[in-house]
Order: sequence, then structure tokens, then C-alpha cells
Amino acid sequence: MMMYYIIVGAIALLSSFVSNKLKRKFKKYSQVYLKNGLTGREIAEKMLKDNGIYDVKVISTPGMLTDHYNPSNKTVNLSEGVYNQHNAAAAAVAAHECGHAVQHATAYSWLTLRSKIVPMVNVASSLSQWVIMGGIALSAASTLGKTVMLVGILLYGIIAAFSLITLPVEYDASNRALAWLENKNMLTREEHDGASDALKWAARTYLVSAIGALSTLMYFIFRYMNSNR
Repeated sequence: MMMYYIIVGAIALLSSFVSNKLKRKFKKYSQVYLKNGLTGREIAEKMLKDNGIYDVKVISTPGMLTDHYNPSNKTVNLSEGVYNQHNAAAAAVAAHECGHAVQHATAYSWLTLRSKIVPMVNVASSLSQWVIMGGIALSAASTLGKTVMLVGILLYGIIAAFSLITLPVEYDASNRALAWLENKNMLTREEHDGASDALKWAARTYLVSAIGALSTLMYFIFRYMNSNR
């Protein structure tokens, strides 16, 4: 189990580093005010309109970095630091979330796939770790333990798959956002560079999550294979 704790600890440290870096980047580019004076809400509304999307609402949501697109009720939810602010960070986040709305409207395949497996991920998230640990505890005493462990690994595999599928969804949303901001001349070069840098660090949080999920899955598979020797 020592290796498991090492993996978890290493990923936690990396995640903390990237998260803190993202917060610093967001703070930095929150000081780069847009010359066009548009707020995050106005940026979002314009991007939706330019993409022919009229059935999605832009609303404010409490908290910091709580921005998200909700496909179930078709809302772009912008945090307090984005909705009414007119800076490079707000523009980046608002456009990114609208990128997800565009994905939804155009039936982007990776987003569709991710949405379909969400119910399975919810079940796997609540059960996988307990099932795997139970299997490890029982594996030394019976073949039943190995079977239980395998079931847990399959459940965790769903979580790892979800993390991997999330990567193209997030990177594509950022690419759509930056392309629109540039093509529509929404930002100056300095503002655009700041928006791009902020989105790169936001994407890295998902990359770290995927690496952590895949590393943990490989560890559990290794444990399972060794238990069969």
C-alpha cells in the first residue's frame, strides 16, 4: 500500500501546485482590463449570438472559479469574478464556457460521450475505492476477494476513462474560445496573450486529474496481477 500513498501524495502535490498557479494567473490577468470595456457576461452573450445560439442563458453563480456550462438547462454560469468584470481573465473564462455551449449545440462527439457516461461515473465514484480496498483485504484469504477487487478496478476504470475523455472536451472549448476572441478582434494582443495563458493553466488542472486517475488505475491493476501469482 506504500506505493499507493506515494502516488496519491505526488498527485496531490502536483494538483496543489497547478491549482495555486491557476489562481495566481487568474489574479494577474484580472488586472489586465479590456480596452473594449465588455464584461464577462457581455463577452459570453456575444459569442453565443455569433455562433447562432439563442436558447442558452448567461447567469451569475456564487464563488470563485465556479464557472461552468450546464447542458441540462442550457445555462452558462459565470462566477462573481467573471460575470460583471471586464478583464482578460473574465473574457477567457466566459468564452471558454461558451465554447462548451457551442460543443453542445454542434453535438461535439467527446462532449456527447462524456455526458452519456456521467451516470455511471457517479455510481463508480461512490463505490470503486471501497470495493477495491475490500477486495485487497479479502484477496489473501479467498478467490472471492480477487473477484471483488477486479469489480472495483472496472468501476475505477470508468472514472479514469471519464478523466481522459474530459481532456479533449476542455482543450477544444479553450481553442474555440481563443479562436473566436481573435477572429472577432475582441481583445488586444496583450489581452489575448493573457487570456490564452489563463486557459492553458486551467486546462492543466484537468491534465493533472487525468494523470492521477490513470496512475491510480495502473497501480490497482498491478496489485491485482500480483495477487494472482
